[in-house]
Amino acid sequence: MLLSIIAGLVAFGLTVIAMPHFIRFFQIKKIGGQQMHEDVKQHFEKAGTPTMGGTVFLVVAIIVSSLFFVIANMVNADSMSWTAIASIIAILIIYGSIGFLDDFLKIFKQINEGLTSKQKMFAQIIGGLLFYFLHVQSGHGNLNVFGYQLHLGIFYLVFLLFWIVGFSNAVNLTDGIDGLSSISVVISFLAYAVIAHVQGQTDIFLVIVTMIGALLGFFVFNKKPAKVFMGDVGSLALGAMLATLSITLHQEWTLLFIGIVYVFETSSVMLQVSYFKYTKKKHGEGRRIFRMTPFHHHLELGGLSGKAERWSEWKVDAFLWTVGAVASLITLALLYLL
Repeated sequence: MLLSIIAGLVAFGLTVIAMPHFIRFFQIKKIGGQQMHEDVKQHFEKAGTPTMGGTVFLVVAIIVSSLFFVIANMVNADSMSWTAIASIIAILIIYGSIGFLDDFLKIFKQINEGLTSKQKMFAQIIGGLLFYFLHVQSGHGNLNVFGYQLHLGIFYLVFLLFWIVGFSNAVNLTDGIDGLSSISVVISFLAYAVIAHVQGQTDIFLVIVTMIGALLGFFVFNKKPAKVFMGDVGSLALGAMLATLSITLHQEWTLLFIGIVYVFETSSVMLQVSYFKYTKKKHGEGRRIFRMTPFHHHLELGGLSGKAERWSEWKVDAFLWTVGAVASLITLALLYLL
């Protein structure tokens, strides 16, 4: 555990050191940063803010966790298994690369759409398949459903692809205001760090703690007012990592609660689109359930009440972080106290 905590501190320090150089690169090169398409007035001032900051904390987390994995096995031979850590790092690299390419096309090539939805989905499915063959393929076809083992056989692959691709995009949707996704993911990672520690999975614990350190280092620059955004390179990779953690720890069901913020965000978009199409077809005019989606924008434009009171980004952050923390604590209580 001590080695993992040191790895987290090193990742934090390296991210804090590297991020200003990354931001300065965007500024010196006068590279167009984040574009704001949302109809939220307080976001207009963010236009041009450097993005793709996820590149820094991903590279730091991958290098530091790999280095400390080697150190751990040198100090205590065969103390950690390479299988789990290799599969998680592979997911980070693959999904990070998908997000990087998407961001690169938008920012450097001025292609507004970036990767098309079909291209992105295809690449994400390939990444999920690779994870299946790296980690899960060896006889693993059971799904943990609230403590009950449901044997899915080959259909477990279908679930796995849905899980990884779904939560990857869910975290991507959550990344819409300063600091929201970075700390929400830290909270989720803390819950999985507890689960990994209880299970004695020191390799997975190492990767989680290292990523927490790197994300906290990123938050120093991502808190309001954000000096940099993580971009798709960060959010897609983090969402995929959360899904793979729930799978490698064989606690798949827990992500529905530990990741409740991402579930809210994604569900709000799906409900909004479905209801709009339904009412447009039935009444000739599309109607909305939420003021704006994803859900954090609904809160910004009027909070939980029907009043026109706008919530600040800090208030939205605090509310959703609290929801995520409470849900994570309840999940851990269900696992280990009841």
